Amino acid sequence: MESDLSPVWEHPAGRRPRVQSTRFLVIQSRDALFRRALAIVDVLGAYFGLLFAVLIVGHGTIEPRWPAALIGPFVVLTSKAIGLYDRDQSTVRKTTLDELPSILYLSVFYTLAVWLSEGVILDGWLTRPEVFGLAVATFVSITLGRAIARSVVLAATPSERCVVLGSAEEAAKTADKLGGSSGVKATFVGRVALSAEEAGNANGTPTLGSIESIGRLVAEHDVERVIIAPDSHDQDEILNAIRLVKALGVKVSVLPRLLEVVGSSSTFDEVDGITLLGVPQDGLSKSSALLKRLMDVGIASVLLVLLSPLFFLLAIAIKLDSRGPVFFRQKRIGRRGEQFEMFKFRSMVRDAESIKDRLKDHNEVEGGLFKITEDPRITFTGRFLRRMSIDELPQLINVVTGHMSLVGPRPLVPDEDALIEGWERRRLAVQPGMTGLWQIFGSSRIPMHDMVKIDYLYGANWSIWLDLKILMRTVPYVLRRRGL
Repeated sequence: MESDLSPVWEHPAGRRPRVQSTRFLVIQSRDALFRRALAIVDVLGAYFGLLFAVLIVGHGTIEPRWPAALIGPFVVLTSKAIGLYDRDQSTVRKTTLDELPSILYLSVFYTLAVWLSEGVILDGWLTRPEVFGLAVATFVSITLGRAIARSVVLAATPSERCVVLGSAEEAAKTADKLGGSSGVKATFVGRVALSAEEAGNANGTPTLGSIESIGRLVAEHDVERVIIAPDSHDQDEILNAIRLVKALGVKVSVLPRLLEVVGSSSTFDEVDGITLLGVPQDGLSKSSALLKRLMDVGIASVLLVLLSPLFFLLAIAIKLDSRGPVFFRQKRIGRRGEQFEMFKFRSMVRDAESIKDRLKDHNEVEGGLFKITEDPRITFTGRFLRRMSIDELPQLINVVTGHMSLVGPRPLVPDEDALIEGWERRRLAVQPGMTGLWQIFGSSRIPMHDMVKIDYLYGANWSIWLDLKILMRTVPYVLRRRGL
């Protein structure tokens, strides 16, 4: 019996038929809808930015001329050139936040083009405030427009049908992520095993078949994307499977195990046809650490001043609700294993730590962490503080004093830190943070083993943009009360 993985040239006419035409048309139409919607909002955002600059900032002293109609095609071509229309076609998660640097580049380049050609497209000359207003209004309007456009298209299009080529464990983990992540509209169809023998080890995960019949399975189940989780299996066979799936018109995503160590910020290098992957060093350089520290102190100091009236009111509420101090101080492990006292608003009764041992049977978190949804130790005011996610705000004091950062690994108590050994302790190469990847990926319900991996990768991939992105993503997670 012929395997689906046999080379394309062994088949009639030297090629394979694509996936069922209806499913292929769905893939094409979804991608086209994303591109067209994004192009429309890009053009509208550019025109809005220009009108904002000349009518609002400039009070209508100058007017656009007819050549300003060429702004639309110029913005679309520029966006295409910097890859702003191609990302959604390759990714499972449709997000605008990751595009902000490219959108900023587009806005600045567009503003520069308008400024250089103002004698042609405008009946007058732009002032400095108008040029600045043009850049800011364009950036904001295109960003908001793209976020709205993606939400509308996701809601209007059918869910993307995905299968995982890999182990039952990886398939179950991927299925869980596909069903619980924002910006993702995907249906986990099932798993394709890496071998016929492994197909029997399903462990409750729906298994469609093995890699030998992947072509037929993709067609039968109307699969639109294959997510490949390779292991020590024959790499040539996996590569053949990737080529076959792509030839069928199906999208491919890969879970690269290598990036669990080197991180996604690695740099591709080419030396006379040989591709090398440059791995960044662990931790932060002196200049990066200084830049991160300046951002921490600046933002934390401003927030402490602005939030001081709220701190005063919360202190009164805590004292009136139960006996004990306003702040809860707890020993945590910081950078390089040094202990420090972390501040929080007290949300539990005074003797909460002594009661903890009696509640261990109700723990909901694996791997050494402790979390109970309906914790009886929490006071009435404490429930409000946690529900609004403001019990952590006093950690701004720790940020100013240098024991913590706004963004970083989760600070652990000594008992939890003692469970971490070997290379996993490299997570302590950077300051612990008030928030981090561990927070936006699911807060304290992430098992310890997965959390230390996330913390390690944060240190390996650090950049100011990564910190800003995590801070921006923390806001919606807090508003959705993900930390409860």
